[in-house]
Amino acid sequence: MCCLLSLLFTPLSTPAIVAFIAIGLTAFFYVLTKPKPVYPPIDLNRQSIGTEGGARRSALLKDDTLLSYYYDDAKTLYEIFMRGLRVSGNGDCLGYRKPNQPYQWITYRQVSDRAEHLGSGFIQKGCKPSPEQFIGVFSQNRPEVVIAELACFTYSMVVVPLYDTLGAEAIVFIVNRADLSLIVCDKPDKAAILLSNCEQGLTPGLKIIVLIEGFGDDLKDRAAKCGVEVLLMADVEYIGKENFKKPVPPNPDDLCLICFTSGTTGDPKGALLSHKNVVADTSSFLKTTESTFAPLTSDISISYLPMAHMFERVVQTVVFCSGAKVGFFQGDIRLLTDDMKVLRPTVFPTVPRLLNRIYDKIQSGATTPTKKFLLDFAVTCKFAEVKKGIIRNDSIWDKLIFKKVQETMGGRVRIMVTGAAPISENVLSFLRAALGSQIFEAYGQTECGAGCSFSTPGDWTAGHVGAPLPCNFLKLVDVTDMNYYTSNGEGEVCIKGPNVFQGYLKDPEKTAETIDEEGWLHTGDIGKWLPNGTLKIIDRKKNIFKLAQGEYIAPEKIENMYIRSAPVAQVFVHGDSLRSCLVGVIVPDPETLPDFSAKLGVRGSFEELCKNSAVKTAILEDIIKIGKQGGLKSFEQVKDIYVHPEMLSIENGLLTPTLKAKRAEVAKYFKSQIDDLYAKIQD
Repeated sequence: MCCLLSLLFTPLSTPAIVAFIAIGLTAFFYVLTKPKPVYPPIDLNRQSIGTEGGARRSALLKDDTLLSYYYDDAKTLYEIFMRGLRVSGNGDCLGYRKPNQPYQWITYRQVSDRAEHLGSGFIQKGCKPSPEQFIGVFSQNRPEVVIAELACFTYSMVVVPLYDTLGAEAIVFIVNRADLSLIVCDKPDKAAILLSNCEQGLTPGLKIIVLIEGFGDDLKDRAAKCGVEVLLMADVEYIGKENFKKPVPPNPDDLCLICFTSGTTGDPKGALLSHKNVVADTSSFLKTTESTFAPLTSDISISYLPMAHMFERVVQTVVFCSGAKVGFFQGDIRLLTDDMKVLRPTVFPTVPRLLNRIYDKIQSGATTPTKKFLLDFAVTCKFAEVKKGIIRNDSIWDKLIFKKVQETMGGRVRIMVTGAAPISENVLSFLRAALGSQIFEAYGQTECGAGCSFSTPGDWTAGHVGAPLPCNFLKLVDVTDMNYYTSNGEGEVCIKGPNVFQGYLKDPEKTAETIDEEGWLHTGDIGKWLPNGTLKIIDRKKNIFKLAQGEYIAPEKIENMYIRSAPVAQVFVHGDSLRSCLVGVIVPDPETLPDFSAKLGVRGSFEELCKNSAVKTAILEDIIKIGKQGGLKSFEQVKDIYVHPEMLSIENGLLTPTLKAKRAEVAKYFKSQIDDLYAKIQD
């Protein structure tokens, strides 16, 4: 006891005193600034409830009655925007900016008025205020797209989004399949694409092109020669203002969108979506977050993901329903960081590809053992708070470690939603701590209005895509040829509810393949129910093939494992029924490859590293190691790889707009390299 007392009263050294003071100040600061935790709206150990027939529903629901809408006065996309106008007090709605300039804003009333004038102009030019009238929209994200689409919804017309990454043949297919007589374009070069098809006699039904941006007489004269009228959007609005038509609002069951899915093979399919479908999906997000992260009129979302796809569209619908704001990027993804710094969004819809780059950027900053230790320690401390439901970006660790990366996103993001592809568990957990905002993971597809499952607020666990949304049931069905059985809690994910689409435009055969007689949408994804009632996507029914020995291969499952390798940015696994093994194409990460190679004693330019045999061998060994840890069988591992220095992208035609590989196109693009790999293996 005396020894202990003597230790207590022994004078402390100056460094020890400083350390004790620092610890005391840190503890005091933590207690002073510690926010209230997020309390989950349901029991996180029981996030879904079993129903009749083996299906499951959200635990947020009181019974098996599914959610179709959240507000009584917001059952269509038109009513949702009108609600936003009212609850915002005619606040700012759509923001845009020019290079090196602040954001400029258009109010809800200005958007509504312009939409009424434009819709009236459409009618004056021969369009019908009816769900049978389809209007094409061929533009990058910008305020005028929202105005054009609201114009359609105001007069019960149907929007058909187009996007140039579909390819020339697909655009011709869509224009003809949807009988588009009028298309709204953003730039003259897109109008030129459409006119080229008209000149070749490929799209005889197209009669009017409405351009958002100005154009010259040469374009107008060229259009006139093939019977097409080109008009400025502002002029059509003026025509409508002079010939105003009273709005003809749609009903919930009326069509609002025909979203053509790009697919990885074959012609695109036009998914028929009603107002009820989109509103049900939107309302489920509002219901899920109502007690924790409910959208506010002060919220701002950044729009950069393609509006032609449902993920971005549902996010915007949530924003409009809440009277909040949408700010558009300048149109160049390379300037997204600059746009976010100026806009300072609070809502950030994203995809794993971008989150992976943020993760890699943070990790690459830990260049010394000390920095690496501090980063890991900071993440551990922050994630300990996340586990308690504390989400914040003002802790001592944020100020010391994470502030810089948070500032690159504007410094105010409080809600992030990731979808379109799987995200690794370690990346998601790391970023939930580092970014100081709730990151929700969503799963779904165009055919169910975007989402069918969603993370529960307060659930800090990763490795799943959440529980069923309140608008749909989910069930699994046996896939016998892949050995997935519902008796093991595994099978193909099927969806049923008011968010499920109406079928494919003029394609009853594919509709019947996708929606069964009982109304269940078959996704083609393989899921597994976890003990807490959440869904984990473990495989893909589509894109499977047999090797020569008869073994089934699901390449996307393998790719999702290999992508965890530090030097790997993209991976493509290839095989077919004439071969007995798999090969792959690897695109390294330009930010992590130099350090990875340096540890091997190899240095040089990015292109030189990609060609280096030692680097290739090391990458191959690393992905095989990861595959083995992930439980891949020997026949599921690649035998050799080709290292490619250029990213697969939407622009080079190798990725869909939802960032999935166009497998047939990628295989064709790398045919010579794949053949060389197989030739060496055979030798």
